[in-house]
Amino acid sequence: MAPARYAVFGQPIAHSLSPRIHAAFGAQFGMAIDYRAIEAGRGDFAAALDAFAHGGGLGANVTLPLKEDAPLLCASSSERAQRCGSVNTLIRDGDRWHGDSTDGIGLLRDLARQARDPRDARVLLLGAGGAARAAAFALAEAGARELLISNRTPARARSLADSLGARAGTWEALAQESPFDLIVNATSAGHADAPLDLPRTLIASSTVCYDLSYGHAARSFLDWARANGAVRAVDGLGMLVEQAAESFSLWHRRRPHTEPVHAMLRARP
Repeated sequence: MAPARYAVFGQPIAHSLSPRIHAAFGAQFGMAIDYRAIEAGRGDFAAALDAFAHGGGLGANVTLPLKEDAPLLCASSSERAQRCGSVNTLIRDGDRWHGDSTDGIGLLRDLARQARDPRDARVLLLGAGGAARAAAFALAEAGARELLISNRTPARARSLADSLGARAGTWEALAQESPFDLIVNATSAGHADAPLDLPRTLIASSTVCYDLSYGHAARSFLDWARANGAVRAVDGLGMLVEQAAESFSLWHRRRPHTEPVHAMLRARP
């Protein structure tokens, strides 16, 4: 009997580590996992997801640029997905999709691994897209003392901030801000090799900088953080593993161990 099918959808997607992560999780339970990366942009995501479902797909992850489109394809969604208006995990329920968001819990679990609890912290969140929305709600609910959301399109930052009772700021006004305890980059700038042009005054010697992306896409932000004295500059590889573990648990009702997978990916060539 062929294993159930799972996938990750996004554009670009060839670089995705998700198939490797879910194979490693499955191996912990002696499960063969058929998990594939499927290229899909905003224009063809609905058709690609429909074809996947008709081919026996039971669950999927969603990444850039589809996290805010995915809720429109769901017949139902979890409370946390409804709150943030973003879906990164799809679960087949009969002939329909149920949506969930595991990004927020993945971020908080990895921040805990990095010994940077956002509780009572002054936090700057860069970006206001699907991943940023999940991060914003998680950071607020975790007890951030102050949350400033900045985006190159100010209206998107204001909309997200208003839904949280947070503060929105323009990109240009960042130069007037005092240093933050935690800076989270949730923009897609690194994927397009676009500069962020951030003022160095955002960082103090105790500032932790965290990029939701990993690999090449995170390099520019992390280089800026290190060059300006951040105590720690971390990419989102750990978040990727932790949110994947939450998705795996939703699909298979088994909670995988994440530390061996963190170690495996950090050691990869």
